[in-house]
This record gives sequence, structure tokens and C-alpha cells, in this order.
Amino acid sequence: MWTLALRGGARVAVVAAEWYDAFGVVTRGRVQLELRDGEPGPVLGRDAGFWLRGTGVRALRNPGRRTARVRIVTPRARTVTCQSTPRTPVTE
Repeated sequence: MWTLALRGGARVAVVAAEWYDAFGVVTRGRVQLELRDGEPGPVLGRDAGFWLRGTGVRALRNPGRRTARVRIVTPRARTVTCQSTPRTPVTE
């Protein structure tokens, strides 16, 4: 499990090979799903959960000014590198 922090207006690409089994929960702010064709998708608020597998989502975007946070849960642990947005590991 890890947390993705998206600063206001930030966008992070969803690479299918890295995110195919990820489940996200918005824990702060709002996150907009960007669809495969580049069209804006739904805006999800706090406590909204979403799967990325098979959805055609190509990016996550923060439409607000304040930092949004998404907790990402995957069934297996792995290391993922993302240069555009830092990820903060979460330990429980």
C-alpha cells in the first residue's frame, strides 16, 4: 500500500502494466479520471474508491488547488518508479 500525492493541477499517467491490479481510494481532495480518448472523466471526492483494471483510464488529475491524496492498494508488493510525482510509502 502506498499514497500518491497530487499537487493542485498535477497529472500522473496510468501505465496499464504498472497499475492493472491497483485499487485507489481518495483520502484527501478530489481526483479526476482522464479517459483513454483524452476526455475528462468523473471527479471523485474523499472516500471514493475506484479500480483501474479494464477502465480505460489513462491518467489521474487533481482539478483543485490543494494537494489531493490517493491511497493505492495492490494485491502484491512491488517497487514502482514515477518521476513526475513523488509517492510516499505508507506503513501500517
